[in-house]
Amino acid sequence: MTKEYVAFDLETTGLDADNDSIIEIGALKVVDGKVCERFIEFVKPQKQISSKITEITGITNEMVANARPTEDIIRDFVSFCEGYILVGHNIMFDYKFMKQHAIKFGYSFEKQGLDTLQIARKTLKHLESKSLGTLCEYYHITNQAAHRAYHDALATAKVYHMLAHDFEATDAKMFVPLQLQYRPKKVQPCTKKQIEYLTMLCCHHNIHIQVHPENLTRSEASKLIDNIISNYGQMF
Repeated sequence: MTKEYVAFDLETTGLDADNDSIIEIGALKVVDGKVCERFIEFVKPQKQISSKITEITGITNEMVANARPTEDIIRDFVSFCEGYILVGHNIMFDYKFMKQHAIKFGYSFEKQGLDTLQIARKTLKHLESKSLGTLCEYYHITNQAAHRAYHDALATAKVYHMLAHDFEATDAKMFVPLQLQYRPKKVQPCTKKQIEYLTMLCCHHNIHIQVHPENLTRSEASKLIDNIISNYGQMF
């Protein structure tokens, strides 16, 4: 069993890593079976959190309003994970979002990982569902706040330990970390015209946006401009 790893989980505004945003990162660093460090951060998305996402996660727009600059959070999380493999439940979902954000801000995030969902699918075939909630119930693990990033990451770490205890001796290959493979679409930086228009739009409506316009992609800038116009109107 891997003795040193980072178990992590994200909450997001949707399911599309190319177009949706991270709203919360939760992670714990495990060394020799003990939690030695934690990472818990809200992330302010570039669009409003929908009522559906709030209903699922309990995270509101007010809760993320004072989050640190996204680039700083991503930089710190990449550093937090340095030298460690990742453990996650349906890990590729979270890895895609994180790698997309890391690349956007110029950071490398090439990692090896273990997926408790894939392990459960191979070992607990009698369970109708292999969701994190079902596995917690099966192993009598209490998740104090399901669909909140840190608590789901902690629950995932506990599930991983139980799966390793039950099945590693009979099928050790399932517990060997594998390289996580994901190549995001090429990101196009926003244009000079977009930067100028967005800057004037924010100035006209007295709006402060968390991210510097030059750090936005072309798609993000377009969506942000549309969102501001929809909520505040044109400049003239």
